[in-house]
Amino acid sequence: MTKLNLLLLCGGGGAEHDISLVSAQYIESQLAKLPRVNVQKVEITQEGWHLDDGMRCHLDTDGMLCSKVEHRQIHYVIPCFHGFPGETGDIQSLLEITGLPYLGCGPEGSQICFNKITSKLWFDALGIPNTPYVFITDQSDQSMARASAFFAEHQGVFVKAASQGSSVGCYRVTEEEQLSTCIADAFTFSDQVLIEKAIQPRELEVAAFQVGDEIIVTKPGEIRCPEGSFYTFEEKYSEGSSSNTQIEALDLSEEQVACIRDYAHQAFKQLRLKDMSRIDFFLTENGTVLVNEINTFPGMTPISMFPKLVEHHGLAFDEYLASRITHATGRRVS
Repeated sequence: MTKLNLLLLCGGGGAEHDISLVSAQYIESQLAKLPRVNVQKVEITQEGWHLDDGMRCHLDTDGMLCSKVEHRQIHYVIPCFHGFPGETGDIQSLLEITGLPYLGCGPEGSQICFNKITSKLWFDALGIPNTPYVFITDQSDQSMARASAFFAEHQGVFVKAASQGSSVGCYRVTEEEQLSTCIADAFTFSDQVLIEKAIQPRELEVAAFQVGDEIIVTKPGEIRCPEGSFYTFEEKYSEGSSSNTQIEALDLSEEQVACIRDYAHQAFKQLRLKDMSRIDFFLTENGTVLVNEINTFPGMTPISMFPKLVEHHGLAFDEYLASRITHATGRRVS
């Protein structure tokens, strides 16, 4: 039986490097269920690409994974990164050049969704409601005055680094004297900063993914955070997280569910996403549905929502991976 050589890329050397490794462990466990694949995992650090034994390697433009002891032809790639260089679209650009098929969204969709400002501009253009916001590109007097005016209007904001993971460089500001410090901190993560109106919504998430060429959107699940807190990086990934998840959110009207799924389907299609995404929503106290953000490579840790939502929809996660690999390569792997 000829097996498909699959490259699992992970790490990235950025702020979410360690979480990417945890997600890669889960994906590797699912790929182990597929009898027709050989999996080679490569960790990318700030020092380069490394095999499991630490040996340096690289991917050439012919799709060969090369080290000093072996050259292996790769047939399919799973780029498992949170943040740079996966969700930013960088690694996808490399894979497009090599001509290798890969799991996940392409360079353009990844880049649009990773930047919180460009994604909100797209939501606006598509008529998809989202949280009121302003953005600044520097800390000039004019920009800070704009931020202060927005805070005065809403009396509570979130300050977010525009181009970072969803919970990296994110600060809740409830007192105006905190504003300039939080903006300065956010600029250490990104050269653009988004300032959003702070609301106390229900936090809902759907998995939007493809089966064949069909876009599937699951029913929304829900993230429940402790009262007065929000879904920080620690709450999202720590084993000691006090947040909990419901795979299917309760007490939603049929209209609200339909609205969420319609917005998610529209965003996935119009932003030309591929294979998968997790799309996050807010449901305000008056019942308004707002899109929050799109994660083009959602978490795959043991407590992550995306694989749970896919399986709750009725598709085992290893079967989902097999279907995407087969769809891209034309070769059966399960």
